[in-house]
Amino acid sequence: MFLDQITYFPTVTDSEAARIGLERWCEQPGLTGEDALATRIAALAEHRNGTPLLQGLFANSPYLTRLMIRDIEFAADLLENGPDAMEVRLQERAAALDPLAMDTTALMSALRVLKRHYSLTTAIADITRVWPLERVTGALSELADIAIAAAWRHALGIEARAGRLPLDADGPGDILDGSGLICLGMGKLGAKELNYSSDIDLIVFYDNELPAYAGVEELQKHFVTMTRLVVRLLEERTPDGYVFRTDLRLRPDASATPIAVSVAAAEIYYESLGQNWERAAMIKARPIGCDMKAAAMFLSLIRPFVWRKHLDFAAIEDIHSIKRQIAAHKGGSKIKVEGHNVKLGRGGIREIEFFVQTQQLIWGGRDARLRGKKTADAMQALVDLGRVKADVAKAMMDAYRFLRTVEHRLQMVNDAQTHSLPETTDGLTKISGFLGIEEVDRFRRELIHQLSTVAHHYRNLFEESAPLSSDVEDAGSLVFTGVESDPETLKTLESLGFADPEFVATRIRTWHHGRYRATRSERSRQILTEIVPALLTSFGKAPEPDTAFRRFDRFLEGLPAGVQLFSLFQANPPLLEMLADIMGMAPSLARQLGHHPSLFEGVLTHDPSAKLGDRDSLEAELERDLAGARYYEDVLDIARRWINDQRFLVGIQVLQGRVPATRAAECLSDIVDVGIRALLPRVEAEFALRHGRIPGCTLPALAVIAYGKLGAREISAGSDLDLVFLYDAPFDAESDGEKPLPASTYFTRLGQRLLAALTAQTAEGGLFEVDLRLRPSGNKGTMVPSLEGFEKYHREEAWTWERMALTRARVVSASQELTAKLEWLFADLLTEERDQEKLLRDVADMRERIAKEHSSASHWKIKHWRGGLVDLEFMAQYLLLKHCREHPELLTGNTADVFDRLGDAKLLERDLADKLAGTTRLWRAIQWILRLTVDESFDPETAPAALKARLSMSAGVNAFEDLDRIIEKRGAEVRDAFRTVIEEPAAALPPVDADSAE
Repeated sequence: MFLDQITYFPTVTDSEAARIGLERWCEQPGLTGEDALATRIAALAEHRNGTPLLQGLFANSPYLTRLMIRDIEFAADLLENGPDAMEVRLQERAAALDPLAMDTTALMSALRVLKRHYSLTTAIADITRVWPLERVTGALSELADIAIAAAWRHALGIEARAGRLPLDADGPGDILDGSGLICLGMGKLGAKELNYSSDIDLIVFYDNELPAYAGVEELQKHFVTMTRLVVRLLEERTPDGYVFRTDLRLRPDASATPIAVSVAAAEIYYESLGQNWERAAMIKARPIGCDMKAAAMFLSLIRPFVWRKHLDFAAIEDIHSIKRQIAAHKGGSKIKVEGHNVKLGRGGIREIEFFVQTQQLIWGGRDARLRGKKTADAMQALVDLGRVKADVAKAMMDAYRFLRTVEHRLQMVNDAQTHSLPETTDGLTKISGFLGIEEVDRFRRELIHQLSTVAHHYRNLFEESAPLSSDVEDAGSLVFTGVESDPETLKTLESLGFADPEFVATRIRTWHHGRYRATRSERSRQILTEIVPALLTSFGKAPEPDTAFRRFDRFLEGLPAGVQLFSLFQANPPLLEMLADIMGMAPSLARQLGHHPSLFEGVLTHDPSAKLGDRDSLEAELERDLAGARYYEDVLDIARRWINDQRFLVGIQVLQGRVPATRAAECLSDIVDVGIRALLPRVEAEFALRHGRIPGCTLPALAVIAYGKLGAREISAGSDLDLVFLYDAPFDAESDGEKPLPASTYFTRLGQRLLAALTAQTAEGGLFEVDLRLRPSGNKGTMVPSLEGFEKYHREEAWTWERMALTRARVVSASQELTAKLEWLFADLLTEERDQEKLLRDVADMRERIAKEHSSASHWKIKHWRGGLVDLEFMAQYLLLKHCREHPELLTGNTADVFDRLGDAKLLERDLADKLAGTTRLWRAIQWILRLTVDESFDPETAPAALKARLSMSAGVNAFEDLDRIIEKRGAEVRDAFRTVIEEPAAALPPVDADSAE
């Protein structure tokens, strides 16, 4: 009797469960009235080895208890005859199955009963140690082979009898032969190393060029239908249980391809997009239950993809990268006992398998002896060929067998696909007892020894490359190979701050499948593998990691290529922190990047941390770029690329707090000036090709005047450009080109050309929003007035608000002679004698009208809020117009500078002047940051913490609450000043006489 031969038993860790299980064991035959079976069952329970074995099983495994009771007669045969004899009997039963003759329900039932009996047989053989690990996993794999083949024969028979496939379901041969069906068992199934509660990984292909199918339409549809039936036959749960959970996601680009893939499509995929983890997976690929001839041809077809004859150093680096992602060796994933994952954790089964597979990938292309599917066989081949030392191989394989046995016990408890040890000491004691180790501390020591051994040899497999960032060292497990999310990786992502780690993991696997143009090349995917840990660590520090990651994903989707940018990140990890800042804190910048990823190319040629350039250096740089333009269209594209790059770099420096908003505004104004000055002569030259020039006009003949923020050099992110174009030429002048035009028409069309050059969308995007309404008579006036008409209008018809606007007028581009005329005219118009009462009354009335139209209670609407920028600008412009006739030194467009000069001239109390100037600069800084990040739609309740911190920094305070109080206090001071300077004096003016008003 088998029981007489065994010497190993599980420890009884739960005496009550053992007692109840033994009672049910003894009572079960009586429930059916089978006296002979009852006698056998009682004898087995009373046997000197039967008692401890049964009690050990019942105490430790509810799943095995159910199997023993449910199939009690089979269990009795097993205990009496042993696993060897029962395996032969099971094989005979499997051979007697006729899947073509059975209906689906009957076949499902037969396979499930067979699975239960195989599970019980292998469990008893494993627990009593009469079979080594390889025999246990081999038997489980044999059951899978039997079930898969039976399911495919059944599915093919159904399709053939329905006339959907030209196969003979009733002929003498095997329906699988010549079917073109290719079913590959992958992973542990392919290596015949299934664990006790394994899923099975399958890939289904079909030979779409098989002659028999030449006239069959919708061939893919039929194979997909059959594949679904096979999956149902194997994994659907019925009263008889299930056979195997089935995973089809190892197929090429699983989320985008059908569950059955044609050979032609597979060949294209593996040649162009196949990844190194897929090469590693294919090492274990084994045809099961299919057309063996077609499968052999397919495996021969993709052999060059799997086994490369020459060492591919990019692939080796990719292997290094994947290895580093699996576990961060310098402090990331720690060896422990409670809760440790014996498969994926540090020192676990995965590391042993990877130890072997990486060497197979590197050397197997040159030596076929290294192409074995089984871990033990491949390890021995590495020893035989001198690639691994014999003592290292023995230590690794001893650990492998120990850890696989632990894995089996964990799964036998409840037939769960688990690999993690219990979190509690009590749970650990039970697993230790199930292994037959009575002292839990001895189990702890043995487990730590084996895990440490694996970790040591695994770490020494390659020289460890330098980490991408010191922060990444503690990242933990970050592996994105394969088709499913690694549990340890999900935990790591969660610890990094991601609320939806499954989305992040899935999306990164999508990158590796080459769905985006930026990740289609093997080189780009290899570099991406390297930088992912640093990327995720940087995004994890963002105020909203998931949002930052999603924005980056959209950015990546729009990139035309990835190698250059990924290489930049690889060489400069701090740039990833900058990218995380943009994606996490500046949605407007992120949107710009999403629409125009080429903006980031500016980082390739400019150090984003370098000092901002002055106007001369900027002008020289743009001219160098434009020197390479061959056509006018090239000019427009180059200018757009350069200007947008420069604006983007300024935005980054403001976002990171490297430069104050005042300096950023000056630099951005210089960038705009330089762009206009570079474009204007080229626009004029292009226009002159057809229409010539106006005789006597010095180039550039068209003058560009900036008003508003650009005129004051206070421009911020997203600002429109307030411009006025004008010319200085006789009214009756005419151009001298092929198609001459009178001066007014000439300059109007030239102005339209310049406007288009500044605003039109090209392949490189747009440049500016331009507003020309500040020209004389606004939209009713001519688009490009003459200098004479401009002067006449301003001397005779201009409104007070136009005088206020003129305080910020600045010549951006014009001939030297015209520039001098305009600057004299501006000063003369501003310093002319004016009606002080009318000035005051008009300013007060205009401010009230604006307040009614743009009122805001939120002080974060920093422009229109009472106490905000508009109040400050109105005060500065009013006081400048009031006093500049006697004090021309006040003339400047910059609002803060006006207050400084008013204080210097003692026209405003020094303390108040300093407060107003300081508040103006603070409001500008806040506006700059808000426009750069949330475009002024700021809500303190939902705003990212990093944005609040950046705003606080702009005011020189640490806490956002302090900034909030400062804004309220400064705003109240501005309101008080506005009342004192404008509102109250205006209210004290005598009423306007109706007749005089007319």
